[in-house]
Amino acid sequence: MKTRDETHVPLPDFPTYPMAEMQARAAAFHTAMLSRRSVRAFSDRPVAREVIEHCVLTAGSAPSGANHQPWYFACVGSPEKKREIREAAEAEEREFYSGKASAEWLEALAPIGTDADKPYMEIAPWLICIFAQRRGGVRTSEDRKNYYIHESVGIATGMLISACHMAGLATLVHTPNPMTFLNGLCGRPATEKPFLILVAGHPADDAMVPRHALIKKPLDEIAGFF
Repeated sequence: MKTRDETHVPLPDFPTYPMAEMQARAAAFHTAMLSRRSVRAFSDRPVAREVIEHCVLTAGSAPSGANHQPWYFACVGSPEKKREIREAAEAEEREFYSGKASAEWLEALAPIGTDADKPYMEIAPWLICIFAQRRGGVRTSEDRKNYYIHESVGIATGMLISACHMAGLATLVHTPNPMTFLNGLCGRPATEKPFLILVAGHPADDAMVPRHALIKKPLDEIAGFF
């Protein structure tokens, strides 16, 4: 790797811990994240905009191709706008469940119990509509080709979900197909592709999760050490 003072700076304030503390911190984060669940029953209890801002800033610190940061987070808290998004999403979902989805896909979804009705999209205080940008650059004024767009946005989204969970918020990934209605509703250009909608808020007091979702593969099935 080529470095020089004109283009690089020393790595700032990177934390170092004794091995025992590293193991404890990794285990503690794992334990904290084990309580993360996708929720489909939300409370209308408000969540301060500042909480969402910090979660989005965490997502914005994710690595990306050429550091172009090819993402945009449209954070929707307006009841009227949430209703518009819900209505458009449900229209797509009705088509999905009434014939667009294959029998195999519907069979895979059956244990989760999902359907075309998405009332939580209005009840939850925030909908974070995530867009992937085909063009951009490290500065908003640039118009250059972006690279590894979906990988970059996927990483940022994972960090956003983790940040929301650590702040005490439940989340749900929602991906109606197609999602082009989001461009118009969120005022985003056609050059941006809707990636997903992240529903965020407090879970309802009577929230339940599918038993199916509690099944997680053990370490020896998801990783190998060589």
